Amino acid sequence: MTQTLKINGTEHQVDVDDDTPLLWVLRDVLGMTGTKFGCAMALCGACTVHMNGVAIRSCVTPVGSLAGASITTIEAVGDTDVGRRVQQAWLEHEVVQCGYCQSGQIMAATSLLASNANPSDADIDATMAGNICRCGTYVRIREAIKTAASKSQPTSGEAKS
Repeated sequence: MTQTLKINGTEHQVDVDDDTPLLWVLRDVLGMTGTKFGCAMALCGACTVHMNGVAIRSCVTPVGSLAGASITTIEAVGDTDVGRRVQQAWLEHEVVQCGYCQSGQIMAATSLLASNANPSDADIDATMAGNICRCGTYVRIREAIKTAASKSQPTSGEAKS
């Protein structure tokens, strides 16, 4: 069955069954390999993408449920101000070790900051709890999120950009 998906601002026609997980459409049909396969049960966060700006697990999201939705993947998250700030903070804090989980981590962090410009440690922990990093870079992830958040805050007398 042909599905029309809006991914990273572009409409794509894909010939897949309604119950095909978005992850496999992204990776195998469209060749967008930045989103990773981890567990296939929505437990590890490696497959995190945004649907209408909200972080979702693409491994358990059937394409048939995405009619009219706007999907953003790691390939395009840097096109937004928040995504750019998060990616830059990841580099500044040298978050990445093996890198496998990082696209999902960045997508979760970006979704958090898009909805909460000044998250507390508890907010960060709650949002990021579903994203597993086997290298254990959780402290650097939290610091990178705080850095990205602080760069959105105006300093005295300046307007937010």
